[in-house]
Parts: sequence; C-alpha cells; structure tokens
Amino acid sequence: MKLLRSLRWGLLTALALSCNLAAMADQALATKKNCMGCHAMERKMVGPSYKDVAKKYAADTGAADKLALKIQKGGAGVWGPVSMPSNPQVNEKEAKTLASWILSLK
Repeated sequence: MKLLRSLRWGLLTALALSCNLAAMADQALATKKNCMGCHAMERKMVGPSYKDVAKKYAADTGAADKLALKIQKGGAGVWGPVSMPSNPQVNEKEAKTLASWILSLK
C-alpha cells in the first residue's frame, strides 16, 4: 500500500513538474523572440498582459489560430491605438506554441 501511494505521489509530482517546465519553456521562447519587450505576464506594458489576453479569448475556440497569426503578422485595434508589429523572426510552429501557452494562462 505504501509503495502504491509513493508511486502515485511520484507520478503526480512528475506530472506537475512537467507542466511547469513546459510553461517555463514557452516563457523562455517568448523571451527569446523579444515578446517580453512589449508584454508581461500580469501587467500591461506596451501591449496587454498575457493573462488579459488569455481571459479575453477564453471562450473563443479559434483563438489559438487567431493569436498565432497575430503574433506573426501583427495587428491593430483590438487593445487600443498601439499596433502590434509583425514578428518575422517567429515561425508558424513557434507562433502556435506561443499562442497555446498564452491561452493556458487563464
């Protein structure tokens, strides 16, 4: 019984750590691609916070694709008068990874 309980806690711990590492890895990608120069996790900078973006698009089932496209191509008018520039240094896979990460921050 003790062994089973230890295995269960070990599995839960490993799962929690892997989720946390994935989130950190995606924040590392955001930093590497210069996203953190205009965005922060919980406060508005030049652009909205990532958590505000996640909240705004929480009910939108197509949000990941929309955000990935905005990450690459830029956008305007959604968060006020400041436009988001295009980011040619971000490829399609990276944009989708970043969009999924942002949406997970609810």
